[in-house]
Amino acid sequence: MQDIRIVSLMPYKILPARLGGEKGIALFSEYLGKEVPLTGISTQSNDVSAAKNFTVRNILTDHRIRYANLFLFFTVRRILKEEKATHLLIEHPYYGWLAWLIRLFTPITWIVHSHNIEFERSRSIGRWWWKALQWYETWVYNRADINFFISDDDRNFALQTMGIDSGKSHTITYGVEIEGLPADKKACKAKICERYGLSADTRLLLFNGSLFHHSNHDAVRVIIDEINPALLAQSLPYRILICGKGLPDSFGELKAYTDKNLIYAGFVDDISLYFKAADLFLNPIMSGAGIKTKAVEAIAYDCQVVSTELGALGMDREACEGKLDVVGDGDWTAFSALTLARMQEKRNPTRPAFYEFYYWGNIARKVVTLLQNHSARGQR
Repeated sequence: MQDIRIVSLMPYKILPARLGGEKGIALFSEYLGKEVPLTGISTQSNDVSAAKNFTVRNILTDHRIRYANLFLFFTVRRILKEEKATHLLIEHPYYGWLAWLIRLFTPITWIVHSHNIEFERSRSIGRWWWKALQWYETWVYNRADINFFISDDDRNFALQTMGIDSGKSHTITYGVEIEGLPADKKACKAKICERYGLSADTRLLLFNGSLFHHSNHDAVRVIIDEINPALLAQSLPYRILICGKGLPDSFGELKAYTDKNLIYAGFVDDISLYFKAADLFLNPIMSGAGIKTKAVEAIAYDCQVVSTELGALGMDREACEGKLDVVGDGDWTAFSALTLARMQEKRNPTRPAFYEFYYWGNIARKVVTLLQNHSARGQR
């Protein structure tokens, strides 16, 4: 069996990892690096000391011109030789042109690790050049040796609309770092209630995300205008906690809603504390593409999720059974009613099947098995 040594092209800052996209690359690399040698090539803004189980050569400029730097061909090819790499993995399809060019001159297996269908994301947010991106992205996936898609939804979309070979495409989902139910949920809830001066019987509802992204601050607007008014009409003690940085100034840090059971916590150092404290996670997402990592993390911390269909896109419904409630996009009456119902019910714990599917360690081992099988087929 061929020894596997990976060089990964990481096109933007991921260390230290704070946002969902950064975690998606950093944690994937960390756990994969436990299984096989992995070297990352990334931007100069990375804190390389934060890398665990893999090394980072921060040689890429942070300027956008890095995506079209033809001289990277010689640099990356040299690093592949130095590392005795067997596989070149690119995070996102951006550097597909470079990987294709390198493979013409180097015996390497080329992997694309997709985090969403990029052209669909661009189309959803109104970028006029999404059709050009569609052509390029399709070209990349069809020329790579192996494609890893973030969800079955994305993989099936690529198979049906982009003509991708099913034999070289696989689902490698976003993962979580805990292998089972957290043991300190009660202590975390007590800590959050004390922090905000709340009684112990207060139901805690959570939303978090990078609030400078329109999909997330649009969700905050839905919570303010649609969901919270329905909850206020009831007599249940609750608070909705909004976490994340970058909330637009127009929201005024939600100060006008402090008497309406809304708390703007801003950016928090340890979001896991809030996940474990929360009774419900609200996910009223109405735009964007790819799996919503915050919903996966919420379930990992044994938090019930109420979501729109779009917000649940890419999540494995079977693995999330009992912890993920989904309503139609834009049906805020149903969303609010379901939220109220779940606030009054005893929660079922997250099932072991969830952790078997979403734990990063299991995901990394699946990747190694797929690469070994691919190598074995190539040697026959």
